[in-house]
Amino acid sequence: MGHREDLLEGAKRCLLEKGYARTTARDIVAASGTNLASIGYHYGSKEALLNQAFLAVTEDWGDAVGPANKEGAELPADPIERFEKTWEQVIASYEASRAVWKLQLEVVSRLDDDEMLRDAIREPQKEGREGLAEGFFGVDPEADPEKARAVGLFCQAMLTGVMIQWMVDPDTAPSAKDLTEGLKAILGTP
Repeated sequence: MGHREDLLEGAKRCLLEKGYARTTARDIVAASGTNLASIGYHYGSKEALLNQAFLAVTEDWGDAVGPANKEGAELPADPIERFEKTWEQVIASYEASRAVWKLQLEVVSRLDDDEMLRDAIREPQKEGREGLAEGFFGVDPEADPEKARAVGLFCQAMLTGVMIQWMVDPDTAPSAKDLTEGLKAILGTP
């Protein structure tokens, strides 16, 4: 790896260990084995590097958790069964992904005051929604962009809400079964 990649990996580690606000340029340099000048040369600023690292962290999480990305993973064709299986995988990842979720909440809390950060995540958020729709529910964003948008919005809202409940109180947070039963009740499905 070159300095650019080393910086990105170091920044990702720092974000997960220290968070966005507490990560300094010196922390990144120490974690990456590079030098301070490399940050400006490769990314322009520490903030630009942290924004890239944040996007990479969330993409890494999606790659690790997304059912479509599991080697040999076959999700049920029935949408209700697929919904439950998907949420089993996501919920099973929460404890191991706690640092990612903590970082997500910190970043969201910064958006009103950090236009550069908000701009940096706007398009990736849209892509993330499409990825959720495709990876979790098999909706092809190119074949049916409106359906992918709607399913992605639903998935993202669910993901955020469930994540917050798990962070607050894992003992009372919803299970995949709870979510499935709630969906079935809303739809009037037995």
